[in-house]
Amino acid sequence: MKARQTMGKLEGKSAMVTGGGRGIGRSIALKLAEEGARVVVNDLDADPANEVVAEIVKSGGEALAVPGSVTGKGFADRFVAAAVDNFGGIDIIINNAGYTWDAVIQKMTDEQWHAIVDLHLKAPFDILRAAQPVISAAVKKERAQGLVVHRKVVNISSVAGVFGIAGQSNYSSAKAGVIGLTKTLAKEWGRYNVNVNCVAFGFIHTRLTETSADANSTITVEGREIKVGVNPQLLDALKDRIPLGRPGSTQEAAGSVVMLTYPEADYVSGQLIVTGGGYEG
Repeated sequence: MKARQTMGKLEGKSAMVTGGGRGIGRSIALKLAEEGARVVVNDLDADPANEVVAEIVKSGGEALAVPGSVTGKGFADRFVAAAVDNFGGIDIIINNAGYTWDAVIQKMTDEQWHAIVDLHLKAPFDILRAAQPVISAAVKKERAQGLVVHRKVVNISSVAGVFGIAGQSNYSSAKAGVIGLTKTLAKEWGRYNVNVNCVAFGFIHTRLTETSADANSTITVEGREIKVGVNPQLLDALKDRIPLGRPGSTQEAAGSVVMLTYPEADYVSGQLIVTGGGYEG
């Protein structure tokens, strides 16, 4: 095991990341660990979650995997319990898990609507609701000792939730809801010294947005075949609308999330940051 050489900004903090086995979530989990956080890594599939945990441990950090669907019955309680039982509590929550399942509204099924809204909006709600008693109890103990501890929540939204994207009424609605959830919890949880913020991603390079001329490219998610990939012509059009002229990397996306967990962000709450290279719809 390789020991980290310097103290990070999040040394000893306990962090929870959904969708942490791949793409942006993986980069978030690794960056949190690099800064000294102990990370509970969730992914729908066990293998990628375990791979991230192994990478963190190899680098001298601490992590454990909690695989499973964030929409599954009892998942939120199990996820919260893993952080408490293994790392002593909760300091950071990153609600990142997600995918898209697109259709124009007249072709969108009830299954599509509920699957995406449950994943992107209800699952974060469930996790935060399950975490509230743990956070409240911890704050009472800290105050009795004269301590002030800032905790951080970063919910992941999208430019779809800010500006809307054709063919994504389910995803756009859910991601807009995440912004409302963020702003509400920033008001409810300020009394606990919990900073609650939201990052809305623009076009970020992941396995779900790889350039693909094949209209039949799919991935399997919980038994569903989901179309993925971006047509090269559409990608070129998108680049023209991004002032920085390119999609972002998963490392850049992760940086905009993790910076909100630093002590320097202790007075930042209820805010929305668009990580989109200047894209404004």
